[in-house]
Amino acid sequence: MASAEMNEVGRDHVVELVSDGASEESREITPLLGAVQKPKINIFSVSYTRKTPREQVTKIVEAEISLLNEVVLWIWSGSKYSGLLCMALSCIIYFIMEILSDIFPVQSVPLFEIVFTRCMIILISSFMWLRKSGLPLSGPSHVRKLLALRAFVGFLSLLSFVYSIQALPLSQAVVLNFTTPIMASVAATMILHEKLKISDIGGLACSFFGLLFIFRPILTTQGGLVETEDSRNTFVVRGSHPIFAVLVGLFSSVTGGITYCLIRAGAKASDQAVGTVFSFGLLATPAAAICTFALQDFVLPDFYSVVHMIVLGVLAFFAEVFLARGLQLEKTSKVANIQYFEAFLSQMWGIGLTSVALSFGRIFGCLLIVVSVCSTVLVGPEKEME
Repeated sequence: MASAEMNEVGRDHVVELVSDGASEESREITPLLGAVQKPKINIFSVSYTRKTPREQVTKIVEAEISLLNEVVLWIWSGSKYSGLLCMALSCIIYFIMEILSDIFPVQSVPLFEIVFTRCMIILISSFMWLRKSGLPLSGPSHVRKLLALRAFVGFLSLLSFVYSIQALPLSQAVVLNFTTPIMASVAATMILHEKLKISDIGGLACSFFGLLFIFRPILTTQGGLVETEDSRNTFVVRGSHPIFAVLVGLFSSVTGGITYCLIRAGAKASDQAVGTVFSFGLLATPAAAICTFALQDFVLPDFYSVVHMIVLGVLAFFAEVFLARGLQLEKTSKVANIQYFEAFLSQMWGIGLTSVALSFGRIFGCLLIVVSVCSTVLVGPEKEME
């Protein structure tokens, strides 16, 4: 202990200073909380900027949809290559339909029942398209007869094609059906007064000869009687080369070529392509319903078969719409030649799955089709300037 005395003007003040050994320690301020330990950081404690997974997926989907819409609008808009691209897109959709039919086998359904379902979906889809676009269902008054004729001739072509694939081996019916682009080009010179150039003739010939090289091994195979799994799905069973069935197949190709010309004329006159698809569905749906119950036995499909037919019907609608748009925008002989691209895609799909034997003729045929289609694109479109 230490003491000190201080005197001031007659008064004594005593101030005592008390010093203790603990005074030095008292200068330190004791914290209210204990010493904060440094947090340990590991991969589970690191904070990241969190985003809602649903928002990320939504943004990605919206970006993909917007990109797809821009591509489709660019193809549809009537640009330089729109006609050729629309026909190419139609071929790709038909090829996708073929893949779906191969990958997902369904219950055996009569052919006219499938045709009726597809025509009904085409009719409903085209009706909704026209209503949403605010376009008249019957088209302009000066085009109605043309659209009615297009529907009638188109259904004749479909009906004869159905007969040919039932009465002929499938490969022969396919080859006959692929003469439709040639018939369309010839019919366009007479009906639409289009000029058929040497390059157009060469392109069509090159593509068709390529098709013959692809199917040559099958076409040269001799067959006896053709037996089918389900008699309800056929009209007639014939040998390998029935003349009448071949003539019906050629009739289908000729009427199909005329239909292409009528589609082009109707789409250009009405300034929209979906009206030609609607007119066909309007006539073909009831006609196919009559053929379904009159010519074949009706089979109630299961749920899986119904879904399969609906999906194929929707795809067929878009394929028909893009085909009509391509014919509206481009010269008939050029867009018709693009159709052989579907045969090339089918062969590539079969070779990739090893379900089609690889041969020199098949490769050479595919090469001819590729050269012909590429030359058609490189030569350039010939749209009429209106």
